[in-house]
Amino acid sequence: MHASSSRSSSTNTPSEAPSSNGIEPLHTEGHAPSHARFSGGLVLVATPIGNLGDFSPRGAEALARADLVLCEDTRMTARLLADRGISVRTEALHEHNERQRVPNLIRRLSEGAQIALVSDAGMPLLSDPGFRLTRAAIDANIPVTVVPGPNAALTALVLSGLPPHPYMFVGFPPPRSAARKETFARLHAAERAGLSATLIWHEAPHRLAETLADMASVFGPDRPCAVARELTKRFEEVKRGTAEELATFYAQTPPRGEITVLLGPAPEVETSADDLDTTLRALLGTHSVKDAAALAAAAAGLPKRTVYARALELAAEAKEA
Repeated sequence: MHASSSRSSSTNTPSEAPSSNGIEPLHTEGHAPSHARFSGGLVLVATPIGNLGDFSPRGAEALARADLVLCEDTRMTARLLADRGISVRTEALHEHNERQRVPNLIRRLSEGAQIALVSDAGMPLLSDPGFRLTRAAIDANIPVTVVPGPNAALTALVLSGLPPHPYMFVGFPPPRSAARKETFARLHAAERAGLSATLIWHEAPHRLAETLADMASVFGPDRPCAVARELTKRFEEVKRGTAEELATFYAQTPPRGEITVLLGPAPEVETSADDLDTTLRALLGTHSVKDAAALAAAAAGLPKRTVYARALELAAEAKEA
């Protein structure tokens, strides 16, 4: 990375002075009052995804200076606070109580309170609570800032060996296979319409093998894939292969820990009759003929009537068999 040659002032402060080798510092914002002395408002603080050593000094300062720390699980956050010797009031904010708590929290923020928000691990809001509160604070013109840090999706992306950009973080897939396949079919339809990106999900260990199998059936068995497990922890592991290979592996080797799944971009090929039949057969296993045809038509970019006629033929063949 090359440091910018531009300056906001013609006078160098000690922290802005070039080094002896003539190269400017990477940045000069380390002690900026607007960051280190943020007073009043909502602070979104990233927390470690497994290794406590990844928690930044600025993150610790933000929690120590807060009037209140909102946690997904106060017990999880208590370990982090104890590790850094921080004593601060904590309260739970999770998917079951966020909507009810927002009005009172906005009132407190409006009165000048400084509130920090953390999730159990990683960046707040990403597959975690906090969006409703953040949106409400923005709408109420309350100052909102963030202390960035660890993120499982991005950590997995740079370790995966798959194209790092563009990428799309999709969160958790639906827990049931039928809904999962429908969600995957919509993404596949977007790919047929031009989307080309590495796709990223989080997944629970006990659903991983089935989810990979559903990916293989909808996106294709040969799609490049990676599974990142226990990132930044002692047993960190990244498995790379095709969707079908990884589905088979994890069906035979049940995983443990926190998991991120990545699927490489779709190849630039036209849909063939075989591709359509494969998609239809997979969807007919969990959908009506009408619904399977609609999803497959969207994924393939083909006329619904044509796909529906083929779906009827395949359904009849399956019934006879």
